[in-house]
Amino acid sequence: MSTTVTAPTSPGAPSGGAAAAEPQKDIVRHWTTPAAFAVLTLVSLLVFALAASGKSATFRISTENDVVHIPDLVAPTVAVGWIITVLLAALTVLGFLLVRASGSVRGWVSAVFAVLFVVGFLVWVVGAADTTTVFLTGLISGSFVLAVPLIFGSMAGVLSERAGVVNIAIEGQLLAGAFTAAITGSVTGSVWAGLLAAVVAGVLVSVLLAVFAIRYMVNQVIVGVVLNVLVAGLTSFLFSTVLSSNSSVLNSPPHFPNLRIPVLADIPVIGPILFEQTILGYGMYVIVAVLYIGLFHTKWGLRVRAVGEHPKAADTVGINVVRTRYLNVLLGGAVAGMGGAFFTLVSSSSFSKEMTAGQGFIALAAVIFGRWNPIGAFFAALLFGFATNMQFVLAILGTPVPSQFMAMLPYLVTVLVVAGLVGRSRGPAAAGSPYVKE
Repeated sequence: MSTTVTAPTSPGAPSGGAAAAEPQKDIVRHWTTPAAFAVLTLVSLLVFALAASGKSATFRISTENDVVHIPDLVAPTVAVGWIITVLLAALTVLGFLLVRASGSVRGWVSAVFAVLFVVGFLVWVVGAADTTTVFLTGLISGSFVLAVPLIFGSMAGVLSERAGVVNIAIEGQLLAGAFTAAITGSVTGSVWAGLLAAVVAGVLVSVLLAVFAIRYMVNQVIVGVVLNVLVAGLTSFLFSTVLSSNSSVLNSPPHFPNLRIPVLADIPVIGPILFEQTILGYGMYVIVAVLYIGLFHTKWGLRVRAVGEHPKAADTVGINVVRTRYLNVLLGGAVAGMGGAFFTLVSSSSFSKEMTAGQGFIALAAVIFGRWNPIGAFFAALLFGFATNMQFVLAILGTPVPSQFMAMLPYLVTVLVVAGLVGRSRGPAAAGSPYVKE
């Protein structure tokens, strides 16, 4: 939902000749975000404030074995519900004012609104549960674990789309990585061989995407969807015909162990979250940091962004557009393959049909919500990982929320974030457009 307003020229300005008035400027105002703010604020009023249980939600931060003990956080549901609603209402008004003044809502406003709404929901649902105490550190730590494949997938999306190729095939890359990691790891007994095979599988899917999208200029969205269906069908077929009949040999991969960093892992709250990960978890942080620095602080990143924004201009100054796009798509496939390996070498004991469960599409939503920035996509993926973990934790607590709603919570959050909270989000200008050298 948007409107276009033409800014008036100065009164008394001459018309015609050299002294003609400056061209009028059009301000495109996007009202979707403040409208979504208003709807969610109303939900907060009706649910978090008026329908609060009247009990208190207790969030346990540290355990008895921690070096530093932090007292539990006790949040009265009624008071917190009203405070959250007032703050959300203030951000809604600010959103409307920002759209009226400049046409869009600032990214930090949407981020603060999302965090406040999540806090309000968490306090309300825990306060209404049978067990009103939740281990907050464990909840956040579990969210980080579940977000690992989403983060790898979103980094793959950033790499591809910054170079001008829309990567809808993230789901297929993750699934191919999970499948090959399971088989290779089981046969060789080596997690490193499984990880390498997953990287190769992700690259192979990317080769198909790159060849059809860049060389033959097929519609990139259609190619991505076809590749997702192809990989899902192929892995399901091989699972039924090959893995199921000999799962002990072909579908029992080893696992990466948790690597605990002494001293740092004992830091309250952030210690168990950041410094007690598998090698893939630590590698995730490295890839996000390297990709951010590479894209925005190196000559390579400048060339990639130039290819994604204006390939003709990039070609004019000597940048090989086709080669840059090929390399970025293949690098994205390698990164997504690592994310696929996480499913079978870390979080699960074996491969199962379509075990990625649409997380490739959620990773693509994280790319959009993060505005094609590695840091933004990282935090967006964490939000989706938090929503996924919430359904498991709250189901254990015994909440009044129907289980069907909890199952669709991650996907509902994805729709709300992309459709409402993102606002005006412009990706690379040439993304999705094939380049023909003249």
